[in-house]
Amino acid sequence: MNYMPGTASLIEDIDKKHLVLLRDGRTLIGFLRSIDQFANLVLQQTVERIHVGKKYGDLPRGIFIVRGENVVLLGEIDLEKECETSLQQVCIEDILEEQRLQQHTRLEAEKAKHLALKERGLAMPRTDIMDEY
Repeated sequence: MNYMPGTASLIEDIDKKHLVLLRDGRTLIGFLRSIDQFANLVLQQTVERIHVGKKYGDLPRGIFIVRGENVVLLGEIDLEKECETSLQQVCIEDILEEQRLQQHTRLEAEKAKHLALKERGLAMPRTDIMDEY
């Protein structure tokens, strides 16, 4: 096997199913169709997999172009072992509702923590400033 530097080493992974973890935390699964020198990816038959606890749901996305700087992790999926998981697949409406509840719970906990620190004179910088825009 010859060594190819940089993204050229991914040429052998074209037309294989991959999982892509993005900088914003989203997980995409699809078939790698193209890649360039900047690690920009084109995925086909893409689904966005949403995880909440031991459950997950797949949101169909179709053809997806990913800018290389947003890729945290790219890995090939073994098609033979793909269905061997301890996670339970649920319909997309259920997983979106569970995700919304999880985010709401996390936000409430963050607010309570901020308030408790503020009462003790240990005010932390706000992390939700962008929510105001």
